[in-house]
Amino acid sequence: MAPGKGTIAIASAGTSDLPVAEEAAVTAELMGNRIERLYDVGVAGIHRVLRERPRLESARVIIVVAGMEGALPSVVGGMVNVPVIAVPTSIGYGASFGGIAALLGMLNSCANGVSVVNIDNGFGAACIASMINHQ
Repeated sequence: MAPGKGTIAIASAGTSDLPVAEEAAVTAELMGNRIERLYDVGVAGIHRVLRERPRLESARVIIVVAGMEGALPSVVGGMVNVPVIAVPTSIGYGASFGGIAALLGMLNSCANGVSVVNIDNGFGAACIASMINHQ
C-alpha cells in the first residue's frame, strides 16, 4: 500500500480513552499512515490541547477520541481547518450512559468539519481517516 500523503493526528481526552485511541492508531498505521499521538489532552485541562495546536494544525486529518460529555472534538474542530473524526467512548461515570452522552454531544457539535462514528469505533475512524489521507 502506498503511504498516506500526510499525518493523521489522534487525540484522546483522557487516559481511559486510550484503548479506543490505540485501536485507531494501530489500524491507521497498518493502512500506511504516519501517526501523531496526542494523549490526555481533554477539556478538563484545556491548556493541554492548546499546547498541542501546532501538531494538530500540521495534520491532514484528526481523529478525536473522548468519553464523558464528548466536548473535545468541538474544541479541536474550532482550532483547525482539516477534517475531524469524532469517536465517542463508552468510558465515563455519572450520566454518561455508556457513551450515549458523548455521542449526542459530538453529533450536536457546531464546529465545522466534524463527523462522528459510532461509540468505541476506533477502527471505523481510522478507515475513513486513511481514505482521506490517501486522496
